[in-house]
Amino acid sequence: MSRLFLSSKPIPVRERLIMALDVSSIPEAQALVEELGDSVIFYKVGMELFMSGDYFGFIEWLKRHDKKVFVDLKFFDIPATVGRAIKALSGKGVDLATIHGNDAIMEAAAKEKGNLKVLAVTALTSLDRGDLDDLGFQCDIRDLVLSRAKRALQIGCDGVVSSGMEASLLREHLDHHLLVITPGIRPVDNREEEDQKRVVTVEMAFESGADYIVVGRPIRDAENRKAMAEKIQGQILGVFTRSVASN
Repeated sequence: MSRLFLSSKPIPVRERLIMALDVSSIPEAQALVEELGDSVIFYKVGMELFMSGDYFGFIEWLKRHDKKVFVDLKFFDIPATVGRAIKALSGKGVDLATIHGNDAIMEAAAKEKGNLKVLAVTALTSLDRGDLDDLGFQCDIRDLVLSRAKRALQIGCDGVVSSGMEASLLREHLDHHLLVITPGIRPVDNREEEDQKRVVTVEMAFESGADYIVVGRPIRDAENRKAMAEKIQGQILGVFTRSVASN
């Protein structure tokens, strides 16, 4: 694949890996962060941890440990409520947060974001063409992702969450203006027993234009978690090092 779409944003290479803390309790999440040590700097905290206990206390704990935080709660409510939620988050040192919904919701979030970077969800990586048909979306999934990304950019969102399968499409039509965060990453192309249907490898994601990748299960379920995180960090470094060498 051409590296035409490799991210040009000044993001430290080791911050481009976001570890998804998809575990059932705060103590388990803290133990995982401590186990991973300096192999991971950026963490995604989502709904599972939100329901498990002191979510915001845990965010403060992560910040005290010099970690970056991606709040993935996909806020979806009336615009005023989403705006107030984003405003509250902006005062907690959170770096990224996701929202869902229409133009009015995105506008309310963009207005209140402060230093927080707001990401619009395009289409979940667990969805495929059949799922979109079931939900009543009668358009091609790539057209849906591009349409939502264009609206997010125009309205004032900072980026989108999008499968690596659509990242190059976004770069082709929107250049490098938006942050593109790509979940559904697997260190190798192994799709057995997946609940993610649109997955890509580390190299594919960045060569397609991702700024960050989100990795959960491959690290969490590894026999040596820190070694797996470092392996992925090495893959990321390799992509960007090869790009510099070829220029």
